[in-house]
Amino acid sequence: MTTAPNDELPSPGGPSAAGRIDAHHHLWDPAARAHDWLAEPGLAPLRRAFTVDELRPQAAAAGVGGTVLVQTVTVAGETPELLAVAAADPLVRGVVGWVDLTAPDVADVLAALRELPGGRRLVGVRHQVQSEPDPRWLLRPRVLRGLAAVAEAGLAYDLVVRPHQLPAAAESADLLPQLTFVLDHLGKPPIASGPAGLGPWAAALRAFAARPNTCGKLSGLATEASWRTWTVADLRPCAEAALEGFGPERLMFGSDWPVCLLAADYAGVVAAAEELTGQLSGPERGAVFGGTAARVYRL
Repeated sequence: MTTAPNDELPSPGGPSAAGRIDAHHHLWDPAARAHDWLAEPGLAPLRRAFTVDELRPQAAAAGVGGTVLVQTVTVAGETPELLAVAAADPLVRGVVGWVDLTAPDVADVLAALRELPGGRRLVGVRHQVQSEPDPRWLLRPRVLRGLAAVAEAGLAYDLVVRPHQLPAAAESADLLPQLTFVLDHLGKPPIASGPAGLGPWAAALRAFAARPNTCGKLSGLATEASWRTWTVADLRPCAEAALEGFGPERLMFGSDWPVCLLAADYAGVVAAAEELTGQLSGPERGAVFGGTAARVYRL
């Protein structure tokens, strides 16, 4: 099955009867698997295990009835573990895993993942493109071949990129119109540098969003701002640019828990997203807080 571009997917709707959807969060246990990125300065609060049992009451308090669990390391063994979590817990409705997109057997690997416990919950693939030194990594022939296999498997592709990598992401979307590209954290705008530094990012975001097979996640913004002093006003220019570019029907809320804890607790992130979308109509907010994620990830 091939994933259609967003403009060919079913019409957007509100969140499911079970509640809102948190389209982006993580789980990990550093004692069970190495997470080298956690060694970066300032990340000490994240150097412990985070489980779905810890997330569940916070999600329930925010009206979240389903989530999308996203990979954190470029290790093949993590995705089966995440799928097993989804198989065991109805809160996790979808998993965005990792595969080596440059390998010749991407299609076979995806098919094998689908056969594992929880394999039916595999809804997308992601790679830490933000760590690739080549700003045009997404346009390498082997990567494009791997992305085509992702599309053929009926999955979405989550993009974790920095602003300078957005042009290559847009070109990739042009070359693979059959694949839905999901921009995590809106491409990590440099909010902490102040409004004056957002111009190049906003231009690149608009160009990316102009492709009909793209959508974005209203996620991870507080941690791109000043962790201790940010306000909703600091995030608003980014949310407005995303709403202008994608529209509510191609924008989805994600908490980015537990990474968000560097700047805000779960309730604070939800409250900020509610304030940033307060001008929308009921159906439009329903799309951002559930309908878009349900449609794009086919939850």
